[in-house]
Amino acid sequence: MSKRYDDGMATRRKVLGDAHVDRAEAKKTAFDVPFQTMITEGAWGTLWSDPTIPLRERSMLTLALLAATGNFEEIPMHVRATRNTGASREEVMQAFLHVAVYAGVPKANHAIKLAKATFAEMEGETK
Repeated sequence: MSKRYDDGMATRRKVLGDAHVDRAEAKKTAFDVPFQTMITEGAWGTLWSDPTIPLRERSMLTLALLAATGNFEEIPMHVRATRNTGASREEVMQAFLHVAVYAGVPKANHAIKLAKATFAEMEGETK
């Protein structure tokens, strides 16, 4: 694989955690290898690995963009990633408040519902 792929995989593991990445890698098939390679190199190896914006801010941007565009399926995964990126619950809420103002209250409301459930699951994991 390329250096960008290796950088992307390292960043992906740092943000999402080894367990998540290992599960995703185990589910990979010959059919989706091109897609998985593209997101590892592009999203993780180029975007998330760029040091211009710290992981904490990238985390909040990602959550806000997922909510604003109605791509709710990945919100729980990125909420769980906040334990690795350093984004606090209060900062996540601020990101969703921005979504409410600039993209709509229903989208923010749904994102907050998902975040609340995910944070509650995370609390249960640490007890």
